[in-house]
Amino acid sequence: MPEEASSWEKLSQVAVKGAQYDSHECQPHPKCLKGTKMDLLKVIYGLLDKQEENQIIWLHGTAGVRKSAVAFTIAERMRELKVTERSKEKWLAGTFFFLRKHMKHRTTGYFFATLAYQLGSNFPSICLDMNRAIMENPTLLDHNTSLHNNMEALFL
Repeated sequence: MPEEASSWEKLSQVAVKGAQYDSHECQPHPKCLKGTKMDLLKVIYGLLDKQEENQIIWLHGTAGVRKSAVAFTIAERMRELKVTERSKEKWLAGTFFFLRKHMKHRTTGYFFATLAYQLGSNFPSICLDMNRAIMENPTLLDHNTSLHNNMEALFL
C-alpha cells in the first residue's frame, strides 16, 4: 500500500492541475453566451448521451471560432452530472486546456499524466489500476515519455 500511495503522490505532483477547466489558471472561463452555439452544443450533448460508446470529442478550428467557450460550457455541464444518483463518480472524466501563457499547458508532455490523475480523482474505482501502471513503469511520469506509450499504459 505505501508504494501505491507513493505512486499516486508522484502522479499528483506531475499532473498540471492548472490545465483543468475549472482551475484559477484558466480564468476567466470563456462560456457560450445564452442562445449561441446551440446547434453544436446539441450535437455534442447527443454524442455524450450515448453511454454505450467510448469516445473522445475533439474540437478543432481556427483561432477565434470559440472552441474554448464550447469546451468550457460542456465541461461545466458535465461536471454537474453524476454517473448514477448514488454515485460520487461524475460524467466528466477530465479536461486539459492548452494555454499559451503557461509553459506546462503548451506541451503534450503532461497531457496523459494530468488526465490519469483526474480520472483517478473522479473515478476512485480505477486508482488501483493507475497506481499499478505507474509502479510497473515509473517513466510514465516523465514528460518526455512517448505519448503513445503513456496512453497505452495508462488508459488501454
